[in-house]
Amino acid sequence: MRLTDALRGEHAILYEIFAGVRETLDESDEIAVIRTAVALLERNLMSHAAIEDEILFPELDTHIKGMGPLEMMRSEHQGIDEYLEAIRNETDVAQLKKQTGQLLELAFNHFQKEEMALFGMAEQFLSEDELTALGDKWASRRKVDVQGQSCMAAS
Repeated sequence: MRLTDALRGEHAILYEIFAGVRETLDESDEIAVIRTAVALLERNLMSHAAIEDEILFPELDTHIKGMGPLEMMRSEHQGIDEYLEAIRNETDVAQLKKQTGQLLELAFNHFQKEEMALFGMAEQFLSEDELTALGDKWASRRKVDVQGQSCMAAS
């Protein structure tokens, strides 16, 4: 499996988590409830970003280092980290909801840029063999055994 396909699949799952967090924001005014929803999002976002930062971006650096797209992606990852930190420390429910909404907007827009530009650049500059080797690194990190076009939990 190509890394870009795996990352697109992770985006699909994260979009569902975004929807759950938005629903929580609409239905609850309890800080603990909102933080619990954000904690699930944070765990998944950070894991996803780490794979991009450690597996995809270094490979793309050899082809597009210093160009805007990678620097923008790294900057947005930092912005997501900053929102998560602010959310962890916020004690006012209105501010917590506002910051969480801003986090969701930034993360959604970030994913759109990846899907519309960055992943295509990866598929342009990296060979199918390179993308598949990176996909194998993703599978190892995720502890899944990729066979053909399906994933099975590794034992």
